[in-house]
Amino acid sequence: MHRRRGIPKTMLPLLLGLLVIGSLIWLVAGFFSDERQAKGAVHQFYAYEQEGAFAESWELFHSQMKARFPKGAYIQDRAHVFMNHFGVQTFSFKLSGAEKLDSWSIEKGANPLNEVYKMTVTQTYKGTYGNFDLQQEVFAVKEKSEWKILWSYQK
Repeated sequence: MHRRRGIPKTMLPLLLGLLVIGSLIWLVAGFFSDERQAKGAVHQFYAYEQEGAFAESWELFHSQMKARFPKGAYIQDRAHVFMNHFGVQTFSFKLSGAEKLDSWSIEKGANPLNEVYKMTVTQTYKGTYGNFDLQQEVFAVKEKSEWKILWSYQK
């Protein structure tokens, strides 16, 4: 009688277990990746903006952005420009891409930030003056272990 050679039956559960553990590690690493977390912060920022929760979105700004916009002024300005001037109640948005930059500065001469993610956000408004899209590059970087948002002011 001819005997088949292959994986012993006692090894099969071990191999399946290793495959399951390896898959779980791969999924968890992807779920907690810096890119995913950076995109999550940008998504949360615009979800707050979409709801008109400008105080909450302001909290997601990097300290360099907060220095440009005092909280009260930002809340008042953002609501005034987008809601009053555009004549909209809300907007939809989508994120595209996530490019990792080794170094980036908010403007010429500013201290460079390391490991920054650049994304494009497209906001779609339907308002008094018709439908239009506003597209902007948005940057996310870790500050004190939290992902924060920046806009570019480079000329």
